[in-house]
Amino acid sequence: MSTSVPKPGEPVRGSKTGKPIMALFDLLGRSWALGVIWQLSDGEATFRVLQQRCESVSPTVLNRRIKELRESGFVEKGEGGYALTSMGEDLLTRLRPMAEFSEKWADHERS
Repeated sequence: MSTSVPKPGEPVRGSKTGKPIMALFDLLGRSWALGVIWQLSDGEATFRVLQQRCESVSPTVLNRRIKELRESGFVEKGEGGYALTSMGEDLLTRLRPMAEFSEKWADHERS
């Protein structure tokens, strides 16, 4: 498995041709990638605050995910810490229905 940042048009996990959806799935499927994006939905955060929000993530993994998400255009570093870019906000908007669905799924599993 490659440790480089997945890019559309380049080979990624699950796609030799690097279809954009597969590159996105490769990136978001990495440990804590979605967690970082989700935690930044609460607003800008310093590394330390983001690490606290993510609870069990190691500093090494968090640093790697931030780097990948910045290189991919989803996260940026501002004066007050890390924040979602407009592309990151767009992705988050598209993920929110999944959060709603997960609640329905959880209710189903409890019944």
